Amino acid sequence: MGFSNLFSKDGRELRAREKNIARAINKWSQSPDRLKALQSLSEDGSPEALYGLLRRFGMMYDKTIDDEQEKEWVFEVLVEKGATVLGPLKKYLFSAESITWPLRLLDKVVATKEEVIAMVEEVLARHEPGYERDPTKKIQLMKHLEGIKHPRVSPLVLPYLADMDEGVRCAAVDALVGQADEPAARLPLLEHFVSDKEDSLRIRLRIAEGFADLGWTLGAERAAVEKRLPDAFQIEPRDPKAKDAATSRIKKKPAAKE
Repeated sequence: MGFSNLFSKDGRELRAREKNIARAINKWSQSPDRLKALQSLSEDGSPEALYGLLRRFGMMYDKTIDDEQEKEWVFEVLVEKGATVLGPLKKYLFSAESITWPLRLLDKVVATKEEVIAMVEEVLARHEPGYERDPTKKIQLMKHLEGIKHPRVSPLVLPYLADMDEGVRCAAVDALVGQADEPAARLPLLEHFVSDKEDSLRIRLRIAEGFADLGWTLGAERAAVEKRLPDAFQIEPRDPKAKDAATSRIKKKPAAKE
């Protein structure tokens, strides 16, 4: 900023905004001071101010109740602003390490599931399957997709069955089971269940439970599944009238239901 602009109206507004953002995300500030700064940013309403409000989601305050109340306040304020927050929200989704609150906000400020999925897809494109120092963001994206019933979800999630992080793979399994999209997910989940590359009992338990709950058949993978089936499950007896094992299903053992 040039010297001539330093004391202009725009310059004063910029300095005030920067101070309010700094105060709003300062965990050492008193809660009333942060709320005053957050209110000022809300009244400002510029994209930069809205982005500053979003940054409050990324700061953890030591006093848990105050922290939650402040975030709830910011959430409600941003919901009221509607589609005007989409630009700053997209920027924040790309840059933030934890995005649970912003994803909740996204659901509130767009009109359709398709718009939500399109935004999530853009974020996922920056977090492809593979190694990532902190996989938290991928897990949060998987969990968010789990709650959106739509044909586009399973194709987005399936590649993450090959992620290096067990937590991401578990979240991907949960999302696929939650979609209950049998044509898209049944065979890939079975192939993952029997794969030598998967060494997680937790993931096999999740897949087995999903198949038991959904009643999906095992088809030609029956024998391979049986070799790796966790103790809490069993494969239902073959139907003597059936010509093959295509109708076999995983069932929970009676003790596992209690």
